[in-house]
Amino acid sequence: MGRYLFDKSLGDIRNDILRMGSLVEKAVYDAVDAFMNRDVTAAAAVIVGDQRIDDLFLEIEDKCIKLIATQQPMAKDLRVAVTGLKILTSLERMADHAVDIARAAMGLSGQPMSIRPFREIPGMARIARQMVKEGLDAYVQGDVAKARNMCSMDDQVDFIFSQVFKDTISCMAGNPAVIIQGAYLLYVSRYIERIADHATNVGENVIYLATGERRELN
Repeated sequence: MGRYLFDKSLGDIRNDILRMGSLVEKAVYDAVDAFMNRDVTAAAAVIVGDQRIDDLFLEIEDKCIKLIATQQPMAKDLRVAVTGLKILTSLERMADHAVDIARAAMGLSGQPMSIRPFREIPGMARIARQMVKEGLDAYVQGDVAKARNMCSMDDQVDFIFSQVFKDTISCMAGNPAVIIQGAYLLYVSRYIERIADHATNVGENVIYLATGERRELN
């Protein structure tokens, strides 16, 4: 394979990863929206749509593995291929958490949410989605500064998660009637926190791709 075709293959893989990232961003948004509205139909659409993401994951993973196996790239080229695989894996796990959130929405179908920390979820999810978007932007642009700035946003998500956890436990202790709501809320806040962690992993891999340095920013 000539250099031109090799670079084209890497570019195609990058574009495929961005396409998958767009689907993951939408899945996270739709899942959280379904949870906030206890919308079973929207939640079911997220769950069904995950198959498309899984299929795309396998397709891109196969391209990456074949490129590495057949061309045996060295140095920076190998970093590009390996980083693509790692970012791909992070995105697939985010999509799995979107499905988890959608299932929580289905579990709360028809139930009004009276538990106070519930209202913190949209803001927490908005930061996590922004992290995903900016992480992918940094990947495309090779922007180390943007990757670092994005990773620092994980602290905001962690702080909200900590507050939601404490407040939810307090509400459940004071009112046994909200225990089921509280349990689902704890699960969902944890899933969003994990999505932010995977976004941070994307940022770490962007830094590795650009500099060759492994930095733990989570």
